Amino acid sequence: MSLPAPAPEQLEISRKLSHCIHAEIAAHGGWIPFARYMELALYAPGLGYYSGSSEKFGSGGDFITAPQISPLFGRVLARQFAEVLRQTGGGVLELGAGNGLLARQVLGEFDALGIDAPYSILEVSGELRARQQQALQGGAGQVHWLDSLPEKFSGVIFGNEVLDALPVHLIHWTESGPQERGVIVNEEGFAWQDHSITDPLLLDQARALKLPAGYVSEINLAAPALVNSLAERLESGLLFFIDYGFGRSEYYHPQRHMGTLRAHFRHHALDDPFYLPGLCDLTAHVDFTAVADAGLAAGLDVCGYTTQANFLLAGGITALLAETPADAAASYLPLSSGVQKLLSPAEMGELFKVIGMGKKNAPCPSAFSFGDQRHRI
Repeated sequence: MSLPAPAPEQLEISRKLSHCIHAEIAAHGGWIPFARYMELALYAPGLGYYSGSSEKFGSGGDFITAPQISPLFGRVLARQFAEVLRQTGGGVLELGAGNGLLARQVLGEFDALGIDAPYSILEVSGELRARQQQALQGGAGQVHWLDSLPEKFSGVIFGNEVLDALPVHLIHWTESGPQERGVIVNEEGFAWQDHSITDPLLLDQARALKLPAGYVSEINLAAPALVNSLAERLESGLLFFIDYGFGRSEYYHPQRHMGTLRAHFRHHALDDPFYLPGLCDLTAHVDFTAVADAGLAAGLDVCGYTTQANFLLAGGITALLAETPADAAASYLPLSSGVQKLLSPAEMGELFKVIGMGKKNAPCPSAFSFGDQRHRI
């Protein structure tokens, strides 16, 4: 595979981050868990993928998200959020708002619906926060950026493609039991090495999966911890996530014996997470069973779980598309093409899932009424 060549200044950033990770490994006896490597690769201040200045979204970046594919995506979400806000009051808190495009779409639809709700963004990347502020400068009066989670919140807390970017532990199931796969440094650079699992929670979860020797996959402890933290702060309303992933039985399917971890560089998916640290996005699919279990343990009700295609169809995306006349080809064709990508099983329609978890009898968005798949988690 021939990959695009990074600019010299980007290579220098990757070199500095590699040096930083080398130092971290040396400081911890020559080995760190992969979760720590992933955390540094993505979030090391000024150097990590989400902390640096490289373009991430769109044709010039490494991936394209649903709001970039179609403005109707954000309009559907806004209408579903409005159903909740009309009954619970409060506002919207977006986790990891990317380039701000989805927030702009939601706020634009809120204006059309007459919804006047505060909109907060929690963004760990200063560089992305600056992009969001620029993208929303025309209507940012009602947008507030947070440095940490609020103590109490009512309304809707949501994340689009957030859970997949949380650091994951890599586990290798062996004849003698599960081992944690970590990172060392050798003469060729970063390399894998397995160690005994020392975290009791991680060990319990790895043993409970009962996977065969030779199986390698991820366990994400950060996603359930985030759900628990959000649930503690949510007084009334809804937690809402969209991401690619599966229920547990599908996640740890025998055919998925090498896991789901991937690096993304300039629209290429790579199996090597050590390629150009800081310039590649690292992601793993979401175990939605773990997310749902965390919500239930924290007192939330899992009110809906379905595919992105089902959710958008039930949310009226085709009706929104029909607002543009089909004979206005210059406007209609790009919109139609975008909707097809969002709905197609071969694109995002089936792999991406939507989960909603409510508190204190919060209303469940009506788009969950079609194609309920809670039995799959």
